[in-house]
Amino acid sequence: MTDERSHKFSEGEGFGDPYDEFDLDPPELEVNPDEVDPVDSRVVTDMLDRQAIPSDRVSVADLVEVGLSYMQINRFEQATETFERAARYADEDSLEAQEAWVNKGAAHGQLEEWDEAIGSYREALRIDDDSEHAATAETNLAYALWESGQTEQALEHSERAVEIDQRFPQAWFNRGFFLLERGLAEDALNCLDNAIRLGFRNVQVVEEKARALEEVGEDEEAERLAEEAEEMRKQAEQELVQE
Repeated sequence: MTDERSHKFSEGEGFGDPYDEFDLDPPELEVNPDEVDPVDSRVVTDMLDRQAIPSDRVSVADLVEVGLSYMQINRFEQATETFERAARYADEDSLEAQEAWVNKGAAHGQLEEWDEAIGSYREALRIDDDSEHAATAETNLAYALWESGQTEQALEHSERAVEIDQRFPQAWFNRGFFLLERGLAEDALNCLDNAIRLGFRNVQVVEEKARALEEVGEDEEAERLAEEAEEMRKQAEQELVQE
């Protein structure tokens, strides 16, 4: 199964590109770094209390950035709290609220809190099941359902993700994985090829494609891809050591 900790989630603002600066203090928080630790979740909580800051002074986008910054430093519990606050401060049933719920689900997933993740993704889809964030929500919901043992529903939601956005490579990858697990190797291979054609090519994708090729009897190509995946893994490990 795909490792949740390396799984890509929201395609919303600030989640795909590296940051020029690393700062957990959007202007609305007004935290003096000489007086408090800017990574202290209690400070973030206190500064965002509705009694302390009127909602019209809170930037939901900045709150989401705080949550994503927490994700980058593996502070997932603080991330869930921040994303939930972002969702509460956002206009009801807005795209901003939906994005916050999707990211909250992702943070719960990192903690392997699958019930909470499922609830967050369902709330995002309740807001809008055909928006720019819907395919991400469906894809991540499918994964969380799979991890919680609800395999039939997982496949249904992975198919829904592809229907919403046929150019979303992670959706094709998830669908391919689920199909392969059900023994439908040829269909899985088509999905994995689509994911790769759309630019999603990493160790996990290459390994799953090698497994699918082996299942359909293309042993030589499967072996070649397995070797490629091993080389990719070694290179990634070397890069980590160098950092």
